[in-house]
Amino acid sequence: MPNYFVRKLKLEKTPQLDSLARAAGELYSRTLVSFWRTVRKKDIWLSGYIMERWHTSSSLHAHSSDAVTQSFYGSLKSWRTRRKTDPHSKPPKRRRWYFKVTWKKAAIKLKNGKLFLSNGRGNKSLVVDWRWKKPKTVELGWNKASQCYELRACYSDTIPNTGEAKGVAAADLGEIHPMVIADGVNTDIFNGRYLRSVRRYQNKVKGKLAKLIDKKKRGSKRRKRLIRSKQKQLAKFNNQIKDIEHKLTSRAVSMLKLRGIQTLVIGDMRDIKDDLDYGKKNNQKLHQWSFGSIRHKLEYKCARAGIKTTLITEEYTSQECLCCRTRNKPKKRNYLCNSCHAKFHRDQVGSNNIRAKYLGEVPVVGIMAVPSGVRYHSHLQCNLSEAILLGNSLASSYGE
Repeated sequence: MPNYFVRKLKLEKTPQLDSLARAAGELYSRTLVSFWRTVRKKDIWLSGYIMERWHTSSSLHAHSSDAVTQSFYGSLKSWRTRRKTDPHSKPPKRRRWYFKVTWKKAAIKLKNGKLFLSNGRGNKSLVVDWRWKKPKTVELGWNKASQCYELRACYSDTIPNTGEAKGVAAADLGEIHPMVIADGVNTDIFNGRYLRSVRRYQNKVKGKLAKLIDKKKRGSKRRKRLIRSKQKQLAKFNNQIKDIEHKLTSRAVSMLKLRGIQTLVIGDMRDIKDDLDYGKKNNQKLHQWSFGSIRHKLEYKCARAGIKTTLITEEYTSQECLCCRTRNKPKKRNYLCNSCHAKFHRDQVGSNNIRAKYLGEVPVVGIMAVPSGVRYHSHLQCNLSEAILLGNSLASSYGE
């Protein structure tokens, strides 16, 4: 069962907060009345899906409206469970003048230290000063003790104590460099030049064979022979790519084990291909980017080595300066801060910011070494015993 970490922020009472809580209360009351009226007159217990489509609020985000309806059905489910042991328990039948407002991931945006909570098209967003990372969900409710509104931001994982920081490393997965791993002091950049060259040659062979196949008559022996040849050659390329990924990830896990790393934080890239359109060439590169395969290999190899792995969002991690935390867009592979003029490798910034997000550290300490590179070669060690013999002597150049 996942753990949760909650940050709370008290807000003064304002007309905007009152109107949001009032809209949520009005929607909850309509949902409650419609549900029990249908049960009483039609003897039909409507599902939550139907009720979400039936009742919405023009003052709230669509997901916030759904959350209000889901809260009613959550109370209903709780009552059904309680009545098995307590026959005197009562179902939810009380109308609400005010009710809590919930924002889900799609309605939350973090930009330049401001948390923007969307309230649907045509409505003004709720803007709050926010110096932490982007939360998974946000809930606004009334605090009776303090007589003010309270904003509760929920994160999917607990933030570890600072004493655990020495055993935490972060991995930033990339298309040019398959992995960049940072442990707070050392940053190791795994070179992906050979991996990309294999993919480029694979694409050329695909195009060449596709043209030859199209020229042959369907059902002919020559066409079938070419198709078998294409399948055989592509299988060879896939095996080469798999071999490269295995050797790089095994080397990475061996290094983590030697340094006493207990937790590896991996940047979550699973949504990066949604609505992707960066042009023909870049789309091809990104769609062939096997970050999922590399992440899977890291996870199961870390599990064998006794290292815990966790995923965390990597939004804006390549843009935030490690020293002053201002955001700057990097140019090519270099990062230059316009505020404090600090210079870093772009991927060094990304991996260290992923680690800082997980630990809740602001800013990153200034004892980091110059990043070192790991080149791929056919005899790159893959097991821990060979890594122990070589120690921490890594290649000092990464080519790009």
